[in-house]
Amino acid sequence: MLIPIGFLIVTLSVFGGFVLAGGNLGPLYQPTEILMICGAAVGAFVAANNGKAIKATLRTASKLKRTTRYDKDAYMELMALQYKLLAKMRREGMLGIERDIDNPQESALFNEHPKILNDPLIMGFITDYLRLMVSGSMDPLELDELMLHEIEAFEHEASIPSDALAKVGDALPAFGIVAAVMGVVKALSAADAGPDEMGVMIAHALVGTFLGILLAYGFVNPLAHRIERQVAEGVKMLQCVRVTLLASLNGCAPQVAVEFGRKALHSAERPSFIELEEHVRAAKGGA
Repeated sequence: MLIPIGFLIVTLSVFGGFVLAGGNLGPLYQPTEILMICGAAVGAFVAANNGKAIKATLRTASKLKRTTRYDKDAYMELMALQYKLLAKMRREGMLGIERDIDNPQESALFNEHPKILNDPLIMGFITDYLRLMVSGSMDPLELDELMLHEIEAFEHEASIPSDALAKVGDALPAFGIVAAVMGVVKALSAADAGPDEMGVMIAHALVGTFLGILLAYGFVNPLAHRIERQVAEGVKMLQCVRVTLLASLNGCAPQVAVEFGRKALHSAERPSFIELEEHVRAAKGGA
């Protein structure tokens, strides 16, 4: 919802201010300039990326709708789930959660937290490393190195769409200049045109520069930055899981391990100590 609101503010501010200043929107509508700029941007995007990057960028469009995918409630659910898992491991031993992590969809413990259960990224990360913990064949330092490597790989892959869009956004002002230059060439080639007609043609040519800059900094680059923010949210979620599991491996009680995970969160989403304690007590009662 925030994306269309932001685009609407940009559009109304730019074009509304132009109209209030006494401008006429008619000359700004130049289909050929739009075709040159947008067509060149799409062509550069296709030429600069492979099929994997193009598909990833197109798939990202649906993910942009999830403005509150990882909010404070999601973190609370994650920490409550981790507490229950670690408490069961402490109570029944490592093998006590083997059935839960092998088939999470049928686990009563996981089904108590559907927001986490329906997130393949978080579920895959939790269950994979809980399996390694159950196997007992890895040192905590080795497990930490493996988790950091996976988080880094996820961040790199998930950042491909934002990087691709950012490069297109950086190129759009140049494409706008190209369209403007071509318009000026067209105007200057009309030697028999009068001053009034020449002025209109030059004005139309300059629209290309305007459109290139507006599309870059008003639309494409903000989308790229929005994707970066969503990637950062996913990385922070994985870091929360990582810190909690490592604290448990190093002998911390479940409630203390969850507190380690809380400290890994940004202040905007981080629950207070009391909020987390009450949530964990509720989870403990449910468990």
